Amino acid sequence: MSEQNIMRIIDLRGQQLTRAEMLEAMPRAEMGTNEASELVRPILDNVKAHGAQALRDYAEKFDHVRPENLRVPVEVMQAAVEELDPEVREAIEESVRRARAVAASQVPEDFHTDLAAGARVSQRWIPVQRVGLYVPGGKAVYPSSVIMNAVPAQAAGVESLAIATPPSATDPDGMPNKTILATCAILGVDEVYAVGGAQAIAMFAYGAKGTEPQDGVVLCEPVDKITGPGNIFVATAKSMVSGQVGIDAVAGPTEIAIIADDTANPGWVAADLIGQAEHDELAGSVLITDSPTLAEAVQAELLKRVPRTKHAERVETSLSGRQSGIILTDNLQQSIDAANAYAAEHLEVQTADPDAVIAKIRNAGAIFRGGYAPVPLGDYMSGSNHVLPTSGTARFASGLGVHTFMKPVEVIEYEREGLQELAARVNAFAVSEDLPAHGESVLSRFVDDPYDKATLDAQEQEAGLK
Repeated sequence: MSEQNIMRIIDLRGQQLTRAEMLEAMPRAEMGTNEASELVRPILDNVKAHGAQALRDYAEKFDHVRPENLRVPVEVMQAAVEELDPEVREAIEESVRRARAVAASQVPEDFHTDLAAGARVSQRWIPVQRVGLYVPGGKAVYPSSVIMNAVPAQAAGVESLAIATPPSATDPDGMPNKTILATCAILGVDEVYAVGGAQAIAMFAYGAKGTEPQDGVVLCEPVDKITGPGNIFVATAKSMVSGQVGIDAVAGPTEIAIIADDTANPGWVAADLIGQAEHDELAGSVLITDSPTLAEAVQAELLKRVPRTKHAERVETSLSGRQSGIILTDNLQQSIDAANAYAAEHLEVQTADPDAVIAKIRNAGAIFRGGYAPVPLGDYMSGSNHVLPTSGTARFASGLGVHTFMKPVEVIEYEREGLQELAARVNAFAVSEDLPAHGESVLSRFVDDPYDKATLDAQEQEAGLK
């Protein structure tokens, strides 16, 4: 760690940047997706061909355990609830309560529009039938991800939910983390698999036949959509099966941006940057400020705080990486412009007038207003969802919610009089596109021979189409 600072400075002051130049200036991690694809493809193919046998082989190879039961027995999940620390259980239940309250308010309503007599278009919201939810393992335990995925899916009315999470080498039976299993049980999800990584994505996409008596003939049926975060191999696998199934997004490393001015508390800003950096060496932590004084104070706070946090080495690697930095701007408006270009997964606004800033934010996965709404609140129990767009995709994507698990389907309801009013116009439109059979399909409802072009005009007149 440098004696002067830990985070690099990106100085935008005095520059009139084009949109392309602003996007280019933003700090980003490099993703080795090509290399990951070469490793993931054989895994997908092997699971598709060999089902549960391949899943056990990969568990032994990557997780250093060979689970006898790939599907976690319900009694194991119930036992995990009974063993759960009461304080942790209370926190999980409160998180679930708040997430369910927000999710319930997100459920969209069907509607219809009457366009004319006998002419109506309706829209129905239909839940996805079967969903696979991935909950990562790795450097931390994520029962919060169970909540963030399962609660909106349940609120949407998804009939069939399956969860996959890596087996644990510390468990003699290869069962996943007990807190994750307890959270599944609290949520009422009983289809849980001790399967991690790209192989879990393959299982969801293609299904998996059983190989042991406890597996049954079919271990896991294929799903219609896969959601949930994961490492680069999980993200690559999701990208590669997209089209076979739906996915929520291809997630990159987690990230935070903080817009702050000279009224911000530098200790709080530093703590929030460290908190995000704790996730992963590739996590992005970005401060955007028009105050050099604040920037210096935050650097000083980082130097004091980083060595004292538990995962100091990981945090320092993240904060000093190319994906992190302090962006210096001329004024608050340029800070807002930089934030919109960065399009952070998590955006904190710690300024004198946060509402004025938030009103100008177009691109962010989630916005945390003021000094008392730090990102970890959203990670656990603010009621919001923490599965959010990363890597700048918040410019066109949104976070996971009830809408992720529903499909809007239009219903077209036209009676004779409604179609009769438009028949000639539809025909004219179709002919202009050199698709005459389209028009003939409509005209067939009203004229004897729509293919007889010589008398068609007279037939349309007689039918009252003109």
